[in-house]
This record gives sequence, C-alpha cells and structure tokens, in this order.
Amino acid sequence: MTQHAPITWIDGEPPAGLSGGTTWGMPFQRGTVQDAAALTVLDSSGSTVHAQTWPLATWPDGSLKWAGIALGATDQPAAAYRVTHSTETLDGGAAAAVERSPAVTVIEDDKTITVSTGTLDMVLHRSGDTLFSELRRDGNVVARDGRLVSLLQSGATEGTGTTTRTGFTGHTTGVTVEQAGPVRAVVKVEGAHRADDGSKEWLPFTVRFYFYAGARSVRMMHSFIWDGDAEQDFLAGLGVEFTVPLESELHDRHVRMAGADGGFLVEAVRGLTGLRRDPGEEVRAAQIAGRPTPPLNEWSPLVSERLHLIPGWNDYTLTQLTADGFELRKRTAPGHGWVGISGGTKAAGFCSLSDVRGGFGVGIRDFWQSHPGQLDIRGAATDQAKVTAWLYSPEAQPMDLRFYHDGLGQDTFEDQLEGLEITYEDYEPGFGNPTGIARTHELTLFAYEATPSTENLAADAKTASTPPLLQPSPGYLHAAGVFGDWAPVDRSTPARAELEDKLDFLFDFYQGQTEQRRWYGFWNYGDVMHTYDTDRHVWRYDVGGYAWDNSELSPDLWLWYMYLRTGRADVFRYAEAMTRHTGEVDVYHLGPWRGLGSRHNVQHWGCSAKQLRISTPAYRRFYYYLTADERTGDLLTELVDSDQNFLGLDPVRKVRPDADTYRPDRGALGVGLGTDWGSLAATWLTDWERTGNRRSRDRLLGTMADIGALKYGFLTGEALYDLDAGRFDAGREVISVSHLSAVFGLVEICSELISLVPDKDFEEAWMQYCRLFLATPEEQIAEVGQPLAGIYLTQAHSRLTAYAAARLGSPELAALAWESFAEGGENLNHAEAFTLKKILPPYVLHPVDEAPTVSTNDTAQFGLAVIQNLALVGQHLPAAADAPQEVPAS
Repeated sequence: MTQHAPITWIDGEPPAGLSGGTTWGMPFQRGTVQDAAALTVLDSSGSTVHAQTWPLATWPDGSLKWAGIALGATDQPAAAYRVTHSTETLDGGAAAAVERSPAVTVIEDDKTITVSTGTLDMVLHRSGDTLFSELRRDGNVVARDGRLVSLLQSGATEGTGTTTRTGFTGHTTGVTVEQAGPVRAVVKVEGAHRADDGSKEWLPFTVRFYFYAGARSVRMMHSFIWDGDAEQDFLAGLGVEFTVPLESELHDRHVRMAGADGGFLVEAVRGLTGLRRDPGEEVRAAQIAGRPTPPLNEWSPLVSERLHLIPGWNDYTLTQLTADGFELRKRTAPGHGWVGISGGTKAAGFCSLSDVRGGFGVGIRDFWQSHPGQLDIRGAATDQAKVTAWLYSPEAQPMDLRFYHDGLGQDTFEDQLEGLEITYEDYEPGFGNPTGIARTHELTLFAYEATPSTENLAADAKTASTPPLLQPSPGYLHAAGVFGDWAPVDRSTPARAELEDKLDFLFDFYQGQTEQRRWYGFWNYGDVMHTYDTDRHVWRYDVGGYAWDNSELSPDLWLWYMYLRTGRADVFRYAEAMTRHTGEVDVYHLGPWRGLGSRHNVQHWGCSAKQLRISTPAYRRFYYYLTADERTGDLLTELVDSDQNFLGLDPVRKVRPDADTYRPDRGALGVGLGTDWGSLAATWLTDWERTGNRRSRDRLLGTMADIGALKYGFLTGEALYDLDAGRFDAGREVISVSHLSAVFGLVEICSELISLVPDKDFEEAWMQYCRLFLATPEEQIAEVGQPLAGIYLTQAHSRLTAYAAARLGSPELAALAWESFAEGGENLNHAEAFTLKKILPPYVLHPVDEAPTVSTNDTAQFGLAVIQNLALVGQHLPAAADAPQEVPAS
C-alpha cells in the first residue's frame, strides 16, 4: 500500500462539524494508480474512513490522473486525512467498520426518486412543478413542495406608467441520478419556468441536489440560462420557495434570520418576553433558547389567559438590495403595516423556521456579494408556512439587460474600428445581446429535528456561506505533475522573496479593490475591472472595452496558479468566484454563439468579439479537478464541439487581411494557431482526459502533428482547418505573429501537451516560437528569413524564453528571460507600482487605495511570468529581481 501526503482543511482548522459531507479532487502521478476503486481514505489516527471515489481524468497511458473523493457527514471531522491506494482488499476489521458506516440510498420508481442519508430523506418527482415533494427528518416532514419561482415584468417604467408582472413556476422535464452512493448521491433536475397562466416558458434551469451519508443538510446547486428578450423582458424576481408545515402553538414557533458578522435575529412567532405581565422566567428562558415552553398551567395566569391578545407575527422579510446594507421587517398579516426590526451591512443569507417537532433552514452562498437578494417567511402563524430564498429580490429594480447605448452610428466595420480606437469598445449592432448567458447559485437546505441552538444555527450559516473543503498540499500537487510549469512558494533568497512579496501585494490589492470598488452584484460578482482611470480615481467602468475584464490576458490562470503554489484559502475562493462568473456570465450557453465568450466591455456580454479565448476550458479545469464540481463539468462538456463555431462566426472578421475573399468554408476555416487553437487544444485535452472521447483525442493529436508539419510552425499564425476531418492544411508558408497568441492559455497548454504526448515535430515548432519571439531581429532573420513583427508584451513572453532555456539547459536563454522580464512590463517594474496611495473624500465617494499603474492585463501576465519563470529558471534569477546581472554559464 502506497501512502500519500495528508489532505487538510483549506481554512486551516477542521470545521466544528461536517453536517453535509464534503468532496474534493486529487491527482496522482502518471502510472501510479490504475483504478479509483483502489483508493482508501484514512483519518489522522490511521483508521479507515468511509469514502466514495471515482475517476475524473486519466493520463494518456490509461492510469488515473484525477479522482473525486467524498466523505460523509460527521460531528468530529479529523484535522487531516491520508489517501492510500492498494490492489489489496481491506482487512476484516477495517472492512467491517466501513460496512457499518452510514450510507446514502437511492430508491427509484417510474414517478419518484427517494434519497436517504440515514438522517434525512428527500422525495423528488420525475416531472411536475416541484423540485421535491418532501424533505423529512426522522420521518417528520420539515419542508415540502420545493419549487423554483420567478416574476416577469412587462417593461421598465420611468416616471408615470404601468407594467404587469407575471408569475412563473419551474417545471421539471427530466431527473437523472448521477451518483447513487454509498457516500455521495447526486440528483440532477432539469426544466424551465412556465407562466402560471400557461402563456410563456423561459429560463431553462439545472438543479443538482447533493446528499452525503449521515448528512442533515442537502447542498443545492441552481443554474439558469437567460433566454429572454432584453428589450421587453425584465426579470423582477427569481427564487426557491419551500412549504414548511407547523403544528406547535405560536409561542413555540421560532424564526431565525442571520445578519452580519455572525449576528442573528432570534424570535418566536408570538413573543413572551417584554410583556407587561411576566409568564415566568422558565417560560421566557425556554422560548429564547428555542426549547418547548412548559405547559400553560405552569405559567402565570396573567399571561396564559391573555395569549390571544399578543400578536402573532406571520411574515418576515430580509432584503439585501446592495452590498452595503440589509433591512429586516415583519408584519402580523397581509393587509397590515410592516414593522421595521433592524438593519445592517452584509447579511449571511440564512434563515430558519421551526417548532417543537422540527424545522427547516436555508442558506444562500455569496448572498450579499450577489445582491439583490431576499429571504421571506410567510404564514408563520398558519399551519403551512412559506420560506422563499430569493436569488433576485422582487423588491429590487427589475433586471434591465438592454444594451447601454444606441450604437453611436457605428453601422459598418470601418466605423466600429474607429470606435475601437477611441473607447476600446468592439461594437457591432445586435451583438450586445445577453440571450444565452447563465448564472449559478449554491444553496444549502437544513432539516432540523427541533429548533437548534443559536450557536448551532450560526455554525450552519457559516457552513452555507463557506463550505468546508479538503485539499492536497501545494507540494503534493506539484509532485503529481499536473498543470505544467509551477512550483510551491520558495523564499530562500532575497530576490525570490521580493518577487513573492510582489505576487502577494497584487493579489491583496485586487481583493481589496473588490471590496472598495464594490465589484459585486448578480451578474458582476467574481469579475474584476480591466484598466484604471487615474484622473477620476476610478476603474474605467464606463469606458468601452476598459471596464469588466472578462478573462482578458488570463487573470483566471494567474489566480489558479497562485492558489496551487500557496494553498491559500482566500486565493482559492477568489479564483472560485471568478471561475463561477467567467464560465457562466461571460459565455453563451445557447443560441448562435453557444460556446463562445465575450471580450471585455461595460457590460459582460456587450462586446461583438465572441471568441473561444474567453470560454476556453483552460480557465475552468482547475476548479473542476480540484473540487469535482459537476456544474463546471457541464461547462466543459458544452465546449466539446466548439470548433463548429468557426463556421458560423469568424472571430477576426473585422481585421482579416483577406476579408474580400475569405468566406467560412467547413473544409477550409481560418483558425488562429494562438488564442483559437490554444482554446481548442484545451477543450480536446480536457475532454479526452475526462471521457476518453476519441474524436477529441484525434483532433488534438492530429492538429498537433499538422502544426509540427507547417514550415513555420506556430509562426504561421493561422492555418486552414477542415471541420469534418479535424485537421489543418499543413501547406501554408507565411509568417504572422501576434502578441496576443500565447497569453490566453497557449503557454500552459503547450507545456502540458509536450510532457503528455510525444510529438517531436510539434515540440520543435513550439520551441522555435519560444526561442524566436524575444530573439534579436538578426537571429530571427537567420532562422526564418525575416524579423518578426507584432512583438509586444515583453514581460509576459519572457516565460517563453524561460521555457526554451529550461528545455535546452541554456544559461544564456535563462539570462535573457530574466532580462526581458525586467525590461518589459514597465507599468509594474518599479517600486511605485507596489505602493498604495490612499485617496480620500471629497475627491472620491469613499476612501480607496490606488496603485495607479496597475492594470489587470499587466497583473495577470506579470503573475504568470513570475510563477513560470521561477519554476523554469529560478536558479538563474539575478540577485536583485529588478536589476538583472550577468549570469555565468553553468
């Protein structure tokens, strides 16, 4: 049996409890593990833990590359775990212990699916208007008829005018059991929203429920695709509604709503505290604690005989309409006025409703960050209450997705290129269309056997907002040989420490900017801005292509490599939020641009450049492999046939030199060998690893061979692609180099491919590109007969030279790499760039920090260059990172 490095909790300490179980992804060195079923999980004492394992990806030799691993719920999670693999069976004692462990069971029939964790049960119907019909705890129904609801407003009004709102309910069209235990079960529900009057259907959705052995909670992942008409459809509310049955007297019904910073509203539907007459200390203490109150005959009769005169509070609402504030209120019944309770800043997005026999709780992850959100409790004084978790609050302004300007007369490509020159916006009529973008929310549903203590509810709220996660260490991930050229943090020399400090500064700066600049909101959370405006002391949120970044120059890659080498929880969650956003909002999931992403713009979907360089799996596969997240797997699967897009939309149609003669032809499609092929290669590689799909394998290996056969390899710039054959025409003999070709994942993918697949000609083509990009004009002429044009982003491309240096063992190229790193990227190669300047009112809305020369393009490529150069030629790093010295040959 081979033992692996410990698996630890990403936040450092183990959670107080694991109410819902956990899943993570783990890689293995090539050739070491043949079957995920051979994996065993041990706790820190060496005892076998009941776990479920399954393959996520394989190496080209068929051995296991990534596995998903799940652990069930426990009140006492270990501080660390170890994963072992063996072809031997467990010994009798360990096998018996696993056999006795709680297990998830799934029972299916023609109409329903019933999942039991051993603690709770959920019954789902294969069709109809509910996501599930019952959620039971110890046999008691704590919630029923969970369903999706939405509100469609007919228009937007300013000043006087009228609009109508139509109610919709999610209608299930298909249910699939994706995993059936024994530790983890996953059920996928698909459908769309239907108008209550039957007049319209919209907003296709996918909901996954995650069940773990022994769990008292269920994880719910909700994704929907916007397919409305932005000119006339205004989403006025989107939520999940649950019916909560109640039986106890009103004074034994309990409302809990989480505020900010761990705070809670703790109330009963009919309060017994603060009255003119005292029911008794024991009665008051029981109600505050959520315990059953003593029988009425033990109360003071001055209270027990007047209970009917104490109002029962039927309805509660918490609204979080901005990132800065929430408001709480309640009322006794519809038709009566609301009474304000309190307010605060950043609510956790959790509430519960319970009585003596049990209760129900729901938490929305990233609640205030993804505002406007809302939590409603209705009918708490009746026997069938409603709890609604609003993902888009019906009290907010209706969602307005119309394009933000009238086109400014840019009707021709010539006009649009002029617009690009002034605002950096690539506009084209009809292309600022949101139809097809998506959004994912994560919720946690809790089933209670009684009203929990406030301390336990606070722990549940924390679990819902920050789910516990196990992860391998950076050292283990690096030793497994995944994700190419990177290495764990090494501060062993002053020069290395200086670069590490700069990486930390840049991440901390962006994390701070997210809060200071309020980069939050339903469609915005997870993205960052592109470029700064030093005159106004703001990011250029309103200037064409300088606003939302949409993965431009790969901040996603920078963040994930930053996480791989540091293991920092804050970096992981920042990268996770970006992955959720850029993979959903910045990419089309249906319609004519399905599988394409939108370049940076004032609105995420506003740019007319719809390209694979934004939708590329190169940005999403990190999260998929590290977490085994099925929704991210959906996004990867969507792209498998993304080469079809070149037939419908030419990504360089406005600037193509042969625009007069070129027409998309399925036998001869112009495909760039940089951002285009790099995205396709990432797509095919990921699909081949995940599924073994021969089509993806053959297209990947075939086009690699074709690039190797081109006279000028990657320097050719573009090749003609046969869509049916999946191959390039290798006869093209031109040289065309772009500074953008390698900065959207091509560097990382080529490095991985060369280590994975033996192809001498492809490797030589990539090595030529790496050697020549920053070579002298004389060296370029000597090898290919002409100097290369389009050589920019010197700092970013220093990692190409570093790669060549490492492969060739060349100290001269290593020195050139560090020289190029220091000479290029002028915006970040001075001390001022790493010094914050505080700007105070009245010159800004509120105090902010600025680093005036920092932009996302530079930051992402600086970060990647530092990380990869250190991994490849770190031993040749000059003594001072900003003052390169002559490097002696070694």
